[in-house]
Amino acid sequence: MSAHISLEQWRSLIEVVDAGGYAQAAERLCKSQSAVSYAVQKIESLLGVKAFEIQGRKAVLTPTGHMLYRRAQALLRDAQDLERAAHKLSAGWEAVITIAAEILLPTDLLLAGMQRFSQESPGTRIELIESVLGGTSDALLSGSVDLAISPQLPTGFLGEILMRVRLLAVAHADHPLHHQGRELTYLDLRAYRHVVVRDSGVKRDPCTVTVEVDQRWTVSQVATSIQAVCKGYGFAWLPEEHIREQLRTGLLRPLPLREGGTREAPLYLILANPDFAGPGVRRLVEIIRESVLNKVI
Repeated sequence: MSAHISLEQWRSLIEVVDAGGYAQAAERLCKSQSAVSYAVQKIESLLGVKAFEIQGRKAVLTPTGHMLYRRAQALLRDAQDLERAAHKLSAGWEAVITIAAEILLPTDLLLAGMQRFSQESPGTRIELIESVLGGTSDALLSGSVDLAISPQLPTGFLGEILMRVRLLAVAHADHPLHHQGRELTYLDLRAYRHVVVRDSGVKRDPCTVTVEVDQRWTVSQVATSIQAVCKGYGFAWLPEEHIREQLRTGLLRPLPLREGGTREAPLYLILANPDFAGPGVRRLVEIIRESVLNKVI
């Protein structure tokens, strides 16, 4: 069964909704208003449905129209993905690969993987977005990355567990919390400053702040959090891999919490579009996976 409605006609329907009317859609599409109106009417006549109904002076989507709008958006996205994939394959390995990586991932591990990939494909540029929690999901959902390493699996995406990151509640060796002479509870923490890393997502989840304290510093980078804790300015849950040297020298010590002193966060390796991932993206995924398995950090 062949399709009778063109992508251009579906695009007209989408623009009428997004732009808020036929005249505005015509301006965006650089077409006449009558051409846009005819495209929508053609969809309705071919399918035997009504996509819009007039309410006052405005055309609004019918329930059927809402369904057509959502499916048309998906159809256009698939068509664009197919074209991009075809261009990539015709040109060989990708010219640019964009990665969104959760900052909990050990930096040395990722950089080692990127270096190994660049030795194999020196002509491919890598753009790295260092993100926190929802920021990685946002990058996937916006279609701005080819690959993501995230502690969350956004709706509509599949991924594999790459590794699990261990986070320790720590403070400077001379911090008052280390001089209580007993196990600590969350109530003990409330009197001291908690240093947290801000969720870089558009919709920040307040539940990511799991300890209610009177004092809090919120920073944008793990490195800043580590530096603040090393200066004795507060306590934090920090990735063990990032603070191995400070733990070894005794500058930082794990807090003797009765419970919750150790947390574990999964990191998922997620292809933004598995069906259309180019050879460079797939090779980079292999290298990152091997780096984790071989502990190349």
